[in-house]
Amino acid sequence: MSGRLCCMVMRVNIDCHGCYRKMRRILLNIKEVETHVIEKQQCRVSICGRFGPSDVAIKIRKRMNRRVEILEIQEISEEQTDQTPMEQ
Repeated sequence: MSGRLCCMVMRVNIDCHGCYRKMRRILLNIKEVETHVIEKQQCRVSICGRFGPSDVAIKIRKRMNRRVEILEIQEISEEQTDQTPMEQ
């Protein structure tokens, strides 16, 4: 899709283990998403890859049938790819 690497943090209500598994399965099936982190307690999902943020958010909203709130979007240019975009 887009050539730029993009990292996005979203808020999605993940209240049980089933919701967590469903979210994980959805993210693994979206081929543009390269890495993801699901924080169940904070109801936050962080994803990185080459995608259009609004397209991925709409896909997740339709499949999860839940409200998806985009908290943060970071576009990373090619010069910054040697640094890790998300440090835990």
